[in-house]
Amino acid sequence: MEFGRTSEDEAFRAEVRGWLAEHVGGVGDRREWERVLGGGGWIGIGWGVEGYGNRAVGLERQVVWAEEYARVRAPARSGHIGEKLLAPTLIAHGSEEQKNRFLPPIASGDELWCQGYSEPGAGSDLAGIRTEAVREADGYRISGQKIWTSLAHEADWCFVLARTEAGSRRHRGLSFLLVPMDQPGRIDVRPIRQMTGTSEFNEVFFDGAHARAEHLVGGEGNGWQVAMSLLGFERGVSTLAQQVGFAQELGQVIEAAVASGAADDPVVRDLLVRQWAELRTMRWNALRTLGSSADQGAPSVAKLMWGRWHQRLGELAMRVRGAGAAVGPGDWSAGSPYELDALQHLFLFSRADTIYGGSDEIQRTIIAERVLGLPREAKG
Repeated sequence: MEFGRTSEDEAFRAEVRGWLAEHVGGVGDRREWERVLGGGGWIGIGWGVEGYGNRAVGLERQVVWAEEYARVRAPARSGHIGEKLLAPTLIAHGSEEQKNRFLPPIASGDELWCQGYSEPGAGSDLAGIRTEAVREADGYRISGQKIWTSLAHEADWCFVLARTEAGSRRHRGLSFLLVPMDQPGRIDVRPIRQMTGTSEFNEVFFDGAHARAEHLVGGEGNGWQVAMSLLGFERGVSTLAQQVGFAQELGQVIEAAVASGAADDPVVRDLLVRQWAELRTMRWNALRTLGSSADQGAPSVAKLMWGRWHQRLGELAMRVRGAGAAVGPGDWSAGSPYELDALQHLFLFSRADTIYGGSDEIQRTIIAERVLGLPREAKG
């Protein structure tokens, strides 16, 4: 089973390759790249609606686009949160005014978004959030803290899950609000330095931040339903593109094993073959569940599979390098820039794979309760 192999889809694949070959490289920064993508009509191709500045294509061609994008190692996206998460949520739950206001600048690459969900003490257990949004005459006043907020330091807007009903607990009394990030003195973004030396994630503090009343999505108190709908959009076509990137990383590890002589070790060879076989299994599983919403456990199964697979790949990358894995590409002495090569970055960053996006423990609980029908875990 292969996607995008009809003559029409092959023509589309050729169009994608040609466009990427012409435009990848020479782009100054990630925000500029988003505008390049938007100008080419490549943002929002999976929304399933036209009239918002995007082209609409079917599922197979969405796969073609995502895979070709990954194969050429095009720049990392900074607009994917708006395109892949918020936009489908607005199409499903937003008003016409909200769609008309927010979808076109996402499609053009002019406005970037971040996701205000996780909090200290309420990460995977999202229903425990404490950020409050108090109703005012013209909107809401928001106070609280979010954490692990990807790309908040670049974002123009944040969609925030907050409590609009005083004294409410768990899933009740939550609302989904669209909040502008440019509010000096009311929103403070603090980057979090990771083991890799980079800072993609942030703490975000809201101290009386304002959200307009018309920027409430899905109605007051319905935030949990909207938030869960959004999380459903996190899986799908992007999983197949992710696997293309995984295959490229596996290729780098194999090259390192050959260069170091580790590939002569039969145990290492078995581990490399296992990684390859499991990656193929993940691809077939992703194709099997693509476009289907009937299997409630499919997203959790996929997350469990790729999270541990990617961690094992990082560990294997260090094993095949031997003692050289502990030596950086540059001088690591005091005062020197902290630099990692690609395989060192893979190892360190992948340590978080079983935590972010819902920890392995949470994924197993979802499978136990929603698929196997086991008794629900008691929560306070």
